[in-house]
Amino acid sequence: MPIVSVVIPCYNQGEYLREAIASVEQQTFRDFEILVVDDGSTLPESVQTIDSLRCSPVDVIRTANKGLAAARNTGISRSRGKYILPLDADDKIGREYLEKAVAVLDAEPGIGIVYCEAEFFGAVRGRWELPPYAFPDILVSPRIFACAFFRRSAWETAGGYSSEMEAGWEDYDFWLSLIERGAGVHRIPEVLFYYRQHPGNMTTGLSREQYVGLFKRLFHRHRDMYLNHIDALFSAIVSHWEIPPHAPRNRHLTRLLVALSALRARLGLPVRFWRWRRKTR
Repeated sequence: MPIVSVVIPCYNQGEYLREAIASVEQQTFRDFEILVVDDGSTLPESVQTIDSLRCSPVDVIRTANKGLAAARNTGISRSRGKYILPLDADDKIGREYLEKAVAVLDAEPGIGIVYCEAEFFGAVRGRWELPPYAFPDILVSPRIFACAFFRRSAWETAGGYSSEMEAGWEDYDFWLSLIERGAGVHRIPEVLFYYRQHPGNMTTGLSREQYVGLFKRLFHRHRDMYLNHIDALFSAIVSHWEIPPHAPRNRHLTRLLVALSALRARLGLPVRFWRWRRKTR
């Protein structure tokens, strides 16, 4: 059986698919399989490209359109590898990504997620400046992109990617599920993932309401983890809290503390659940 299974969902991204596959085929680590999950593509070019893969070593799986979470789960359920790497059909990876990630996972049983540094390519180029993984900061700030390694056994324990995250962030939710179950996280200090920028993914920014809805869904799905680290949430609120110009600073700080204390009481949290550092001029 292969050590690594690379699962590539594809919905109408046939024009980029071969480049994604080529980036896997060029890996220095050779013990892998590639599974392409056609998530109900309708564009003729995509259908033809995926059809042509049937004469290659790539395993092609066709399903009705059910979304990214379901497509990844379908591919992983059909995979045979010990370690899983999801790769979107319009992205690509560096030649040593598999080799370096497998070395970490083999050497450190407590590590459950391995990712790397990343760059944009395509219509926009440059470094993707993501802050490094830190807990509990990740509860309020997504820092691990979808193209990261994890253990198949952990995917089974967590129940896979959740179909509840149909509006997005299914990968963010999945990482929290693994971390919740004790998975350690390792970031390879090297650019080994390339995130394509093109009109299809550059013009669909989320609105404020959509962000709030996604965070609410994460909170309900990982309620205990959020409540046990509520200080991270409140720290994020305070750091973005704006004091109106010329307003009495102490009065506004007092109002904020009262509001936070009321919320603490409603959630049934102990009195010492955050550290407050008063800033002076």
